[in-house]
Amino acid sequence: MAYYRSKPTPGRHFLQIPGPTNVPDRVLRAIDNPTMDHRGPDFGRMAKALLEKLRLVFQTRGPVVIYPASGTGAWEAALTNTLSPGDRVLMCETGWFATLWKEMAERLGLVPEFIGTDWRRGADVAAIEARLRDDRGHLVKAVCVVHNETSTGCTSRIDEVRRALDAARHPALLMVDTISSLASMDYRHDEWGVDVTVAGSQKGLMLPPGLSFNAVSEKALRASETARLPRSFWDWKAMLAANATGYFPYTPATNLLYGLDAALDLLLEEGLPNVFARHDRHAEATRRAVRAWGLETQCADPRHHSSSLTAVRVPEGHSADALRAVILERFNMSLGNGLGQLRDRVFRIGHLGDLGDLQLMGTLSGVEMGLRAAGVPHRPGGVQAALEFLSGNA
Repeated sequence: MAYYRSKPTPGRHFLQIPGPTNVPDRVLRAIDNPTMDHRGPDFGRMAKALLEKLRLVFQTRGPVVIYPASGTGAWEAALTNTLSPGDRVLMCETGWFATLWKEMAERLGLVPEFIGTDWRRGADVAAIEARLRDDRGHLVKAVCVVHNETSTGCTSRIDEVRRALDAARHPALLMVDTISSLASMDYRHDEWGVDVTVAGSQKGLMLPPGLSFNAVSEKALRASETARLPRSFWDWKAMLAANATGYFPYTPATNLLYGLDAALDLLLEEGLPNVFARHDRHAEATRRAVRAWGLETQCADPRHHSSSLTAVRVPEGHSADALRAVILERFNMSLGNGLGQLRDRVFRIGHLGDLGDLQLMGTLSGVEMGLRAAGVPHRPGGVQAALEFLSGNA
């Protein structure tokens, strides 16, 4: 049974939102295995091996904690394990998801300071450095940045953020949300000096929603020893103690872990540099199509273009949601909607996860047909521009 179809439609549904992404058949077959005893020896051996492979994707030698939760849970775990009530955290308003993380910090009793942007570029590194230089008493305890803002298609340069902290000689923790960038874009937890990396299963890791992650530095572990925000379910200490032998302090999402094991094998077999290059290539092809249509990407700074998704602005007086509805009805394809201040102003093309050239060309064909069917002003030729790029850049 195809649960997503409200009416019979020929062909396979194109799920081109920026997550959840399409799940490879090999991962689906792994999830379909019988549930095993999560206290038995086979599970312990599997989980220990899985945790080792997971470190390779985060590019860290430190521990990675897995929760049966969405990425939102990993946000909360990052904050509650390291901070205390009233602590100041410096955050950047790069888009909708950065705003939600800031609202969570407020509800937890933290005091976030929000550096604004126009939602058309990544974090303002100069503003971060200036604020930290002014903080001579080191009242700011953490800097929180979204690596890839799913609502805008803008990335933040985490290596530059790290250099800003170092230049300001500031001891704040660096926390980074990689929910829509991990396993799609180059990300280096250890090399970039990140203290807590937040991630989720449903995007570059090619799994259904339901798992979230914290990669944790030694500095963050030390901070957790004195942090006073209440935590129980999210507590790293209990999780890491159990993980040392391949187990969990409470019932894990066993079958999703089977899928994670298979997904990690797929990524490592392709090779992470090849995975990143494939995403870069598909992102460039998509942007070339957008330019050929005479439309504009939401990201205005080429250095901050995302390789996971492209957010496309519709001309004034036209509805992005109406366009998406036409594309879904006529061509059986789902695109991402605009969020927050971008509601009905942009549509988002996801090009991450288990995606090849033919799937991307089908996606762009659906967009170009939809633009025509919905009467959105554009020039023809976007699909051809992408085709020529992909054909010449194998």
